[in-house]
Amino acid sequence: MTPSPVLNLLVSNDDGIFSQGVRTLANTLAAAGHQVIVVCPDRERSATGHGLTLHRPIRAGMVEDVFDPRIKAWSCSGTPADCVKFALHAVMPRYPDFVLSGVNHGANLGTDVLYSGTVSAAMEGLIEGIPSVALSLVSFTATDFQPAADFANCFVQHLWRSPLTEPTLFSINIPAVPADQIAGVKLTRQGLQRYSETFEERYDPRGKRYYWLAGERVKEIPQPDYLRLNRRIPTDVQASQDNFITITPLQYNLTDINGVNTIEKSNWLDHLNFN
Repeated sequence: MTPSPVLNLLVSNDDGIFSQGVRTLANTLAAAGHQVIVVCPDRERSATGHGLTLHRPIRAGMVEDVFDPRIKAWSCSGTPADCVKFALHAVMPRYPDFVLSGVNHGANLGTDVLYSGTVSAAMEGLIEGIPSVALSLVSFTATDFQPAADFANCFVQHLWRSPLTEPTLFSINIPAVPADQIAGVKLTRQGLQRYSETFEERYDPRGKRYYWLAGERVKEIPQPDYLRLNRRIPTDVQASQDNFITITPLQYNLTDINGVNTIEKSNWLDHLNFN
């Protein structure tokens, strides 16, 4: 039997350094014998996307008595993307084998990935050429992150033994059910969700008006044929509803290949009157 590899891992998140999800993930990986460094925001930075801190200093310091003693952990005042940049260029002596982000408290399905700090932390690793994994628990209220952490350990070992030809970001969503109730694992494509978004008007104690973004997911929207890749591959939204662990490969290149091909094969640009 092939011995388990000892991996050099960077762990980050967007829920903050004291969140239960990242603590469970990092401690599980350390208990499996991996070398783990944690760099996370000093507070919750959900839905910050891929923002960077450019107009004020980033403050960071080591954190003790939160994680397994074998783990070196840092708290950072910046965004999730800042945390990974800081870790790679100021903390770690060499690049890690993998960057892991999570486990997020709440799903990152469909268009959620465009806003997600969890996914953006992992995306920063991919930009640096490091295979990366974003992990999310499909619940805002469940508190058992252990099945997700156990799957993460299994997944990185499998990825080490059977790497893809190019570095990839895997967005993984784990259903919030006991491990024996998980239906299985499915390769998925990114879905498209619609939200009923409202801005609640409120007033502060001084009588000044402010607004609070609210809303919830209404439904999944059918995608154009050219985005469906292969009809046999379900969307992450569909598979997650059936209690499957969903694995969606993502990339940072947002070029619309179909749009490029359509324009290139037509005379569409010929009618653009620039001067």
